[in-house]
Amino acid sequence: MKVVAIVGMAGAGKSEVARVFEEQGFKTVRFGDITDEELKNRGLESNEGNERCIREQLRKKHGMAAYAKLNLPRIDSSLKSSNVVVDGLYSWEEYILLKEYYGGQFTTVAVWASPATRHGRLAHRAERALTLEEAASRDKSEIENSNKGGPIAMADFTIVNEASLEELEKETERVLSALK
Repeated sequence: MKVVAIVGMAGAGKSEVARVFEEQGFKTVRFGDITDEELKNRGLESNEGNERCIREQLRKKHGMAAYAKLNLPRIDSSLKSSNVVVDGLYSWEEYILLKEYYGGQFTTVAVWASPATRHGRLAHRAERALTLEEAASRDKSEIENSNKGGPIAMADFTIVNEASLEELEKETERVLSALK
C-alpha cells in the first residue's frame, strides 16, 4: 500500500489533486480536518485568524510534526483497505516523520502555482475564501512558521497548476501512472 502526500501552498490545487487520487481508489486523509474539528469543539468561527491560531497551538503542544502525529491513526486505519492520499502535509517535520514511518511506501507530490494565481483562486473559492491580504499573510506564516518549503522542495513529483482544471487532472493522471 502507498501513502502519497500532496504538498503546496494555499490555493495551489492540493485538494483537486487529492480528489483525482480518490477517484482512482485512494482514501483521503485531509490534515486540515484536525483544525476544523478543533474549531468546532471550541465553538469558534472558521476563518483565517482562528485557523492559524489553532494550527499554532497544536504545533506548540505536539511539536512541528503535530498534524502527522495526530493523523497517523487515520492513515494507518485507511491503509488496511486502500492506498492513502494525504491532502495538505505542511511542515518539514511532518515530512520527516511520515518518510521515516512509512519508508518506501511514502511519496510526495508538490502542486505549484504562482502567488498571483493562488491568491486569485483563494479570493474566489466557495469555502475558506481569503482576501489578497489574508492570502499573502498566510503564505508568509506558512513559510516562516510552518517550515512548509522543505516538503515542496523535496517532492518526488511536481505538478505545475497554472492552466485549466482539465490540465491539472491530466498532470495528476501522469503522476498516478508513474506510481503504479
